[in-house]
Amino acid sequence: MTDSYASSRNGDLSPSQNGHAASSPSLGPNAGVSSVIRKKLMGYVGFANLPNQVHRKSVRKGFQFTAMVVGESGLGKSTLINTLFNTTLYAPKEPLPPTAERPKTVAIESIDADIEENGVRLHLTVVDTPGFGDFVNNDDSWRPIVENIESRFDSYLEQENRVNRQKVVDNRVHACLYFIQPTGHSLKQIDIEFMRRLHTKVNLIPVIAKADTLTDEEIADFKNRILADIAHHHIHIFQAPTYDNEDEETIAEAEEIASKIPFAVVGSDKVVATPDGREVRGRSYPWGIIEVDNEEHCDFVKLRQMLVRTYMEELREYTNDVLYENWRTEKLLSMGVAQDSSVFKEINPAERMQEDRVLHEAKLAKMEAEMKMVFQQKVQEKEAKLKQSEEELYARHKEMKDALDKQRSDLEEKKRKIESGRPLTPEKSNTSKKNRFLRA
Repeated sequence: MTDSYASSRNGDLSPSQNGHAASSPSLGPNAGVSSVIRKKLMGYVGFANLPNQVHRKSVRKGFQFTAMVVGESGLGKSTLINTLFNTTLYAPKEPLPPTAERPKTVAIESIDADIEENGVRLHLTVVDTPGFGDFVNNDDSWRPIVENIESRFDSYLEQENRVNRQKVVDNRVHACLYFIQPTGHSLKQIDIEFMRRLHTKVNLIPVIAKADTLTDEEIADFKNRILADIAHHHIHIFQAPTYDNEDEETIAEAEEIASKIPFAVVGSDKVVATPDGREVRGRSYPWGIIEVDNEEHCDFVKLRQMLVRTYMEELREYTNDVLYENWRTEKLLSMGVAQDSSVFKEINPAERMQEDRVLHEAKLAKMEAEMKMVFQQKVQEKEAKLKQSEEELYARHKEMKDALDKQRSDLEEKKRKIESGRPLTPEKSNTSKKNRFLRA
């Protein structure tokens, strides 16, 4: 749209820009209903300013982002958060005295802060999990964290179901920085179990803490072992997304960020002086200075680039469109809420007509088969009735024939008696004569 606007402003219009549809091979008479008519404008209309409008609206409303940090105590989680956002979110922690009572379970603590940079306001929430992995038995260390993430999903779902949804606060966890001890070997069982439990509910970003305790070769081998364990256990971690029509510089940047996962970082919010007179954020050791913002020393810059500068909106979008939607679907299905999958589904009318035709033909075939079955059943019943009637008629015919044969034989017997001159009933005549003599 920008190119067409520039060319139209210069008066250099191509034939396709003269208010006519651009040539497309799918615009023939047999083209499908899904064909799109593409036009280029002759002049400036104004919807090219939509990104600027969205920018103004976003700046006016501000942004919300929730990050969770998980890891054992002493790995520098608070220091790294302070380093990432270049502000003191966590006050320096004082070590507990030996007589102090330690907590028995994993605690969930949240810190809220409003940060402003170049007129852009960000409401940042950092969720800390002190006590994770610090017990003798860490079997259920992941449970309070999962419950906290799901409770935030529940809260957002309840806000969505309200009658008045003008003030919806997004307190869902958009990114989880999981700190791995710099052992140099491989993931521990608690690391694997935690990521297996949470990788479907939050964007996991593995971080190797205190990377200045390992050499470059040890860090490279450690990263390979971690990635091998993640792939073996089918754990999904957040990957920098790539889009179509991206320039080569953006693609190279995304590939470079992906190649640094898991990030080997060093955190420090203190400024130290280098031997050449520069003041940098870092750590001073007898053998030299570790610069936090130097990509040759650690991966802190790439982590900040992915988490804050480049893919913060993608983290929010993936949380809303994928992680939260999957959880919401499972939640509603477990509550007995079901929905027809064809509802709110974009369907090509031609394909829909073809599907309806196939379904109609199948329905007709089924009805024809049922009618044939019913017809055969009726024919069999009629044949059985006709056979029964035939047997009854045959029995009556035989009975009548036997009666006629008996009558014929009786008549023939009487005929023979008449022809022979004998009385038909001599005994009866003699008896009657004898009776008359007795009465006389």
